[in-house]
Amino acid sequence: MQLLLLAAEGAQSGQLISAFKHNPTFMVLNLIVSAIVLTIVTERFVFQLTRYRVNSQEFFAQVRKLVTAGNIDRAIKLSEASDYPILQLVRAGLTHANKSPDEIDAALSERLADLKPQAEKRVGSLWSLANIATLIGLLGTVSGLISVFGAISAAGLSQSDKQAMLSNGIAEAMYNTALGLGIAVFCMLTHVVLHNNAKAIQHDLETTMERTFNLLTVYRPGQL
Repeated sequence: MQLLLLAAEGAQSGQLISAFKHNPTFMVLNLIVSAIVLTIVTERFVFQLTRYRVNSQEFFAQVRKLVTAGNIDRAIKLSEASDYPILQLVRAGLTHANKSPDEIDAALSERLADLKPQAEKRVGSLWSLANIATLIGLLGTVSGLISVFGAISAAGLSQSDKQAMLSNGIAEAMYNTALGLGIAVFCMLTHVVLHNNAKAIQHDLETTMERTFNLLTVYRPGQL
């Protein structure tokens, strides 16, 4: 049984190589698409996991203690400890703590508008890449079927040559289909995960903005 499995795997590998040699165009295009997809997915996961690793609730609790104690300068220095988006947002409010509520809201809203898109940047392109991979795979499938029909209608070829053309055409069609669909499924799955992560990050930013605004409008420097 093991020998049969090894033989089957060897035959499949041979068919894949033959199909690639027969017409590599669409497979190469989808391999390029897959490289782009992997680059985007890796960069987005690293970005989301590293740039937003701050515990916003714990950080804001520290800021609240400093602000309610009247230590605005120390709160600003705390927010300058790193360049994480949550800290940038809180810092935008703290640096306008002595301004009117409208000015504080404007500063926070402006910074939030800059930070929110960064969480989901390039994530939407995964849907487009999924469609592109599927269409490229479909083109490869059609190309393989054209080869099959060409082998059937070809005149003057030996039976072995026709069999080889049929085999290569069918293999080209099937492997292109599988590659295109595989890339598309991977794009969709990673899009779901990255999109949900981005929504959670954006919600955290919005919540932090509201807390910062409420904190700074309740505590008014110069009025205590």
